Amino acid sequence: MTPADLSRTLVRAVRCAVEDGELPAQAGVPGGRVVVERTRPGGVGEYATPVAFQLAKGAGRRPADVARLLARRLDRVDGIERVEITGAGFLNFVLAPPSAAEVVRAAQAHAPRPEYEAQHAPEAEAPAVTGLRQRAVPEVPAPAVTGLRERAVHEAVLRIRRSQGLAPAPTAAPAPVAPVARRDGDVVARYGDAAARWAMLTVAPQETPVFSPALLLQSEPGEFFRVRYAFSRSRALLRNAAQLGFTPLPGPPEDTGAGPLLRALTEYPLVLEAAAHHRAPERLARHLVELADALLDFQYRVLPHGDEKPSAAHRARLALAEAAGTVLAGGLALLGIDAPERL
Repeated sequence: MTPADLSRTLVRAVRCAVEDGELPAQAGVPGGRVVVERTRPGGVGEYATPVAFQLAKGAGRRPADVARLLARRLDRVDGIERVEITGAGFLNFVLAPPSAAEVVRAAQAHAPRPEYEAQHAPEAEAPAVTGLRQRAVPEVPAPAVTGLRERAVHEAVLRIRRSQGLAPAPTAAPAPVAPVARRDGDVVARYGDAAARWAMLTVAPQETPVFSPALLLQSEPGEFFRVRYAFSRSRALLRNAAQLGFTPLPGPPEDTGAGPLLRALTEYPLVLEAAAHHRAPERLARHLVELADALLDFQYRVLPHGDEKPSAAHRARLALAEAAGTVLAGGLALLGIDAPERL
């Protein structure tokens, strides 16, 4: 079971509890979604959710009672190894690890969508916004978003929320966003559109973004470069594998070094849900760095070495690398940033 599967399983458990009369009809899950997040350091289990607190309001019951009710149902579900209740009603989970093939298949759902890819083409009819190209994002709220960083943040939030089926109401007011400091001047002219967006989206919206020479580094110390470079490496691995006569095929990678990459891929759907729920594109950006670093460490294990012949394990590792590249490209597209295949 993946963390995203856990979220859907929780929704089903609530619906079944309502149908069986254990919870009143008004105790449904708000928006039909349950946010599951990685347990914080020092916490219990691997993943946690405060859904019992949300349900308790409509049910007229204590969160701990609702949590116990759900825990009894979830404790019997395949893929959930353990359910624990902490505090006043937090549900905590330990999941059976998903197979590499499951992770690879799930990653395909996060490929860049055509509407996101179209945003990388210049818009002839859109008015310019102080150096930063506008990207065509449907459903921009009615209150005009005109500031340089305000627009970048707001468009990213819209894309992320829309990817999770959470398109906002047309009249919703944008959240406050700290502008680019005047001392930084024309950051688009200095750093380029993509790098400027990255800097504006990697800190919380209410914090002032930092622009540094690292944005221009074409080497691994720069996070912006590393994320796009990791995507280009995933595509280079596919090209090199084709020259060696083999293609990706999901399966067991037979390599303990795949652990960090598998984990980063497995948690990506949770990161997207949290970024959408909290309207926090910086959560997505931080995870893309984690995923890129895992892929860059793993890349040396993908192709055969020396006289070694391509095996099922090599094809499985290549499938993991391809999945990571797919997720990196999709995540960058949500931020409004392109992913070149060659750097």
